[in-house]
Formats: sequence, C-alpha cells, structure tokens
Amino acid sequence: MIGNSAAEDYGRLIVQGADRPGIVSTVSSVLAEQGANIVALDQSSSDPSSGRFFQRTVFHLAGLSAHLGELNRALEQRLTDDLGLTYRLVEAKRRKRVAIFVSKADHCLLDLLWRQRRGELLMNVPMVISNHPDLGDDVRQFGIPFFHVPVAKDDKASAEKEQLNLLKGNVDLLVLARYMQIISGDFLDELDVPVINIHHSFLPAFMGAGPYQRAKERGVKLVGATAHYVTEDLDEGPIIEQDVIRVSHQESVRDLQRKGADVERLVLSRAVAWHCDDRVIRDGTTTVVF
Repeated sequence: MIGNSAAEDYGRLIVQGADRPGIVSTVSSVLAEQGANIVALDQSSSDPSSGRFFQRTVFHLAGLSAHLGELNRALEQRLTDDLGLTYRLVEAKRRKRVAIFVSKADHCLLDLLWRQRRGELLMNVPMVISNHPDLGDDVRQFGIPFFHVPVAKDDKASAEKEQLNLLKGNVDLLVLARYMQIISGDFLDELDVPVINIHHSFLPAFMGAGPYQRAKERGVKLVGATAHYVTEDLDEGPIIEQDVIRVSHQESVRDLQRKGADVERLVLSRAVAWHCDDRVIRDGTTTVVF
C-alpha cells in the first residue's frame, strides 16, 4: 500500500482477459514507452493455454496526471484493440469515496472509521446512512455526516430512493457494515458502484435470526466471517476475504458473539482496504486478490 503522502505520480494498471502470449511484455512496453517505471507487478492465470489472465501493476510516472490521456490511448490500442483485454488505469493519489450503511451494531462501522482516521484505510467517507438513529452521535464525532433513513416494511422502495439521492455521483464504493436490510436489485443497478457486505460464516446452516444461539446448541468449533461483493442473489456474491477463530463448549452465546464481532471487524477492514488499493479483481462469481 502506498501512503497518501507518497502517492503522487503513482498509478495502478489492472488488466484482465483471455490469456495469451505477450501480455506482460506488452504492458511493460507501453509503460516504458511512456517513461513509467514499474515498482510492483502481480499476475495470475487460471490456465496458460485457455484460461483467464489477471495482472495488477503499480508504476511511477513523473507528472502522471498530465500523461493520463496519452497513456490511456496507448493502452486502449495495445491492450484492448490488439489483445482483446480490459483494463483500468487508476491514480493512486485519488482516494475512493466510501459510503457506509449501518443499522444498530456499531463494531464494524466504528472500526472502519477509526482505521480511516488513523490512515490505515486510504479512503474518504462522505456519509454514513442508517435505518436507525442510534449511532448518529458516534459518527458525528469523526466529523462525518450521518443520515437517518427509516425503512418501512411495506415501502422499502421509498427508502432506497432517498438513499440513492444521497449516494449517486458521490461515492465509489458502498460498504454494508452490519446493515440489517436486504438490498434490492433495482437499487444495485441504479447505484452502479461496487457494494461490499460482511456477515458471519455460519451460512447457510444458521441463516436468519439468532445464529449464535443455534450454533451454540449445535456445538460449533469455529466462528468466522465472510466479506463479499453484493449481488441480487442474497449472500451469494463473489467472496473477497474470510477468516475463522476456534471456540469451545465452555464459551457462552455472548462469548461467541464477541469473538464473531472481532473476526467481522478484521475481515471487513481487510476487504475494504484491498478494494481501495485496487487489489481485488472480480471475475464472474469469483475474485482474484493480489
């Protein structure tokens, strides 16, 4: 990760598509011809003969902002037109704008805001939106606007319309930090930015209300969390990060909940950090994480 103070003139190039000979050399050649120096490069192929290719390149180019147009034209011709690849070119200095949805549980929300304030998450948080007013004072202590948008059971569409009015054009990523509402497909289509969710890893065995009580009753030995991109199919989006911690029969339901919250914080912060650093490449129902 490049700190914000050192991000000037650094770029990230994310490339993906059908694997074939010459991709790495073409990327290197284009960057070298533009005067860029590659400082980090990660690549992966699902199959060298007929698979999918993924590459993340970090480079330095003096006066990068002024060279973006020329560099984009060269990449478009050499990567897209000649090789049939897709790519994203990102200036490292431009922090992603990350909005957060939350309900009443504060552990994931406050962890993200604390890490952002400490400089551990290189992002800007333009707003926090909640269907409950409970966490408003906590959020405002970070100097971040808090919006209470109630969600009525029989009229979720009105709440989503109000949320979209706040979000559209103002965010690059939406994080559901234990937001206990289902996001509709229409909302995702209209928002048109990635959405990351966090949940316990008891799914699908203990879905719905009271998962820790039922897990305790079944004698689980692992408590975990999963961070994934949100799709219209509930909790079935591409997974970004997961982790677990061991538990025993001696621990109460409250102990399981506390340990689960600890894992959720870590897993979500990693997923958000990697996304903001352009380390996650989506490929259908899966992800490649560099």
